[in-house]
Amino acid sequence: MFFSEPEPCRAKEVELAPGILRIVANNPGKMTYHGTNSYIIDTPDGRFIIDPGPAEDSAHFEAIIENLGAKPSGILLTHHHSDHFGVVPALRARTDAPVYASRAFPDDAFRPDRFLEDGQVIAGLTVLHTPGHASDHLCFARPDGVLFTGDHVMSWNSSIVSPPDGNMHDYCAQLQRLIERDDRIYFPGHGPILRDPQPYVKRLLSNRMRREAEILAHLSNTPDSVQNIAASVYQKTDPHIAMAAGRNVAAHLEKLLSESRVVQDGEVWKLT
Repeated sequence: MFFSEPEPCRAKEVELAPGILRIVANNPGKMTYHGTNSYIIDTPDGRFIIDPGPAEDSAHFEAIIENLGAKPSGILLTHHHSDHFGVVPALRARTDAPVYASRAFPDDAFRPDRFLEDGQVIAGLTVLHTPGHASDHLCFARPDGVLFTGDHVMSWNSSIVSPPDGNMHDYCAQLQRLIERDDRIYFPGHGPILRDPQPYVKRLLSNRMRREAEILAHLSNTPDSVQNIAASVYQKTDPHIAMAAGRNVAAHLEKLLSESRVVQDGEVWKLT
């Protein structure tokens, strides 16, 4: 059900659609595919960048500077994870461009210049607060049906939902929200663009519900720990993928706990 693309050129902009450039950071990995997609977009209020990417890739940073122009209008963040946010302090210092992020952005060493709310419009983009993968996650919708989805929906793989900041109940609710919208194309935080996205998002949500049913079926046979449930349900041998599976199981169990369908006794979970 997932999509792939050839490894992209590094430190080089590619026009994906009128007014949308993509530069892919050189941070490939099992959780990032070929790397983070940074989007430079032309808006009625000037040129913005969505998710400038990691701090470690200096060539990516310089490509962003070159393509943003002399006076960029702003920096938009889908969420605070370092592969999307890492270079933001340096980019703000270099360009003086204001940083826009969710009001739920973690209050630690960095403070954005503007906080965004669900339904707000910035530079012609409507802000969608889509918690689940991260509590501060935002998507940005253009009036022409383009949706920048960050890590909420990616075309190359499903997203990890890792408590405590990740929340499976919120994640599934926000998938349903996107199903009910009429966006025509997604530009995700990693991987290729996604056309005709609603059937794909329906499959994502269906797969989450299937996993949940498998977790409940496992618990109907025996109370068990997160690690044992993940090993049974996901059957992943790669340690990084197994770790992600365990976090997803933990998120499902917290969702089921909030619905009073399971209870926790120390490290053991069981049906109510």
